Amino acid sequence: MLRILLINDTEKPISELSEVLVKLGYEVCPVIVNSRALSDAVKQQRPDIIIVDTESPSRDTLEQLALMHSAAPRPVVMFSHDADQQLIRAAVGAGVTTYVVDGLAPARLAPILEVALARFAEEARLRHRLAEVEGELEDRKLIDRAKKILMNKGKMNEAQAYETLRNRSMNLGMKIAQVARQIIDSLNQESSQ
Repeated sequence: MLRILLINDTEKPISELSEVLVKLGYEVCPVIVNSRALSDAVKQQRPDIIIVDTESPSRDTLEQLALMHSAAPRPVVMFSHDADQQLIRAAVGAGVTTYVVDGLAPARLAPILEVALARFAEEARLRHRLAEVEGELEDRKLIDRAKKILMNKGKMNEAQAYETLRNRSMNLGMKIAQVARQIIDSLNQESSQ
């Protein structure tokens, strides 16, 4: 059962939305009427998805969503009456997964939540893959720097330098990038003395 945190950023009551969500089989956390309580509510309630109902998202709401998105990302669905393109971009930049204009219709709620969950999962997969690729690139840079050090100090060609790195890595039971880091660190220590 998915836990949903509702943020009511409007003057209108949100009890109807809460009732519809319960009928659809969701567990609804206590409603938040102030976006400043968002980070505490996320820590305490640990919702699977967040729904923001607003006339137009305030700067405070977007800031709180951005903070939450960087600390504890969750799919966020925002229902708003404001179709301003800049505001929509700001909301998406703050971590809003799905921005729905012209209010919320109970019949459309379940598919909207499913799309938000699927989209968030795909974005999380892409973020994870990006982090992996960035890590691989960083490792490649370390290995290249270590090869240059070995080539300069040991009068080796590139293949010999890489073979030296690989052999040290196997002998020490470490990844090549870790051995490369050790070589770079030892050169830095030598030059600082």
